[in-house]
Amino acid sequence: MKCPYCQADSHVVDTREVASTIRRRRECDGCRQRFTTYEQLSSTNLQVVKRDRRREGYSQDKLLTSIQIACAKRPISTDVVNDVLRTVESELYRQGRSEIDSQLIGDLVIAQLRLLDDVAYVRFASVYRRFTDLDGLVDEIERLRDQKQRDEEDKRQMRLIEV
Repeated sequence: MKCPYCQADSHVVDTREVASTIRRRRECDGCRQRFTTYEQLSSTNLQVVKRDRRREGYSQDKLLTSIQIACAKRPISTDVVNDVLRTVESELYRQGRSEIDSQLIGDLVIAQLRLLDDVAYVRFASVYRRFTDLDGLVDEIERLRDQKQRDEEDKRQMRLIEV
């Protein structure tokens, strides 16, 4: 693998399996910079069934871009965004189907963003759920607040059980 900084050859320092991806930490033989690469199985036959029943090929770049837009100007690192993408993709491939509803993809992203960042969640949900007015957005924010309260109550209950 060529170094992205100086284009010299590099060698692998560390290899780890992360979900359905191989993470390799590399060091450049020329400039000694370190960088990370990810290897994953590329499925060319995965089709996404859109809301209007059209089918199009799955695009990792398209999904990554939508997640990045939702996370823009938030304290979320690129590595965390890539982890969200890999988690969603792992679940898609785990389904074992050649056609995946776009709704499933959206639901998986929403679930990850809800755990990660409220603003990113609301941004993604506003596009994914196609809010037509402010009331729809306010309702979604209220659902998020309620869910967070339930999650906190569950955590407190688990601490009581463990004690």
